[in-house]
Amino acid sequence: MALSRPALITLTALAPVSWGTTYAVTTEFLPPDRPLFTALVRALPAGLLLLALARVLPRGAWWWKAGVLGALNIGAFFPLLFLSAYRLPGGLAAVVGSAGPLFVAGLSALLLGQRPSARTLVTGVVAAFGVSLVVLRAAGALDTLGLLAAVASTASMSTGTVLTKRWGRPEGVGPLALTGWQLTGGGLLIAPLAFLVEGAPPALDGRAVGGYLYLAVANTAVAYWLWFRGIGRMTATQVTFLGPLSPLTAAVVGWAALGQALTPVQLVGMGLAFGATVAGQFVTRPSRTLDHTRRNARTEPTEVRDGALRR
Repeated sequence: MALSRPALITLTALAPVSWGTTYAVTTEFLPPDRPLFTALVRALPAGLLLLALARVLPRGAWWWKAGVLGALNIGAFFPLLFLSAYRLPGGLAAVVGSAGPLFVAGLSALLLGQRPSARTLVTGVVAAFGVSLVVLRAAGALDTLGLLAAVASTASMSTGTVLTKRWGRPEGVGPLALTGWQLTGGGLLIAPLAFLVEGAPPALDGRAVGGYLYLAVANTAVAYWLWFRGIGRMTATQVTFLGPLSPLTAAVVGWAALGQALTPVQLVGMGLAFGATVAGQFVTRPSRTLDHTRRNARTEPTEVRDGALRR
């Protein structure tokens, strides 16, 4: 049974909401200064789990396509994300991601032939401005490396999102398998780097084990399945406009669980960012002008349920 549009948006939105808890979990539950190990434990077990469930491996050109997507969405994105999370306040690390819709709009014009409308650009700027107000409480000098890592992680994920939309999925392959390919490939890329840079795994207590289990299962396996499922049914720009929900969630979690105060300016920023997220779901759907887009439209499944392809 096909999902209604509100249900599809809601389920896809659960992914960035989950990712918004990453910063609190990283700083409160996980061993310090182990961004690569954290990225590895988050990605590889989740990928292997999804591969076991999907029981489908890439074929032909999809071996290298899955490798590219895995590198962009996971292999580069996760280490950069955790590096920024360790070196920046949670809100500041997340706010850079609010520029994702602008990255995606530009890349969609280059790779998908979809010119961004003025409404899309204005909505993207409002989203970024709103989220920036949320982090005005951050004080002190910025950590340059952490800030660069945050920008690079946003660029990597945005590129992966647009290429995921450009390439679609092989016929008969659902988002569960596509997600498993990327998480496994990205995790295998991270593994040697983690051991070379950080050495042997750290000793883990019960809090750390619980934190890693949450990140691997709910925050990664389930969240990325919902995300890539949404990309298959919405435009790349519409999906990325859900991204500001991540820093908004981080701010709410910081207030509710970590005792961080929210000022009136931050509340205004949250309202602007959330309004832009909603408005981003009503941007004009671009016309399909490129041949590859039409081909993907034919091969993308409109509904996959229990492993069966339905159109």
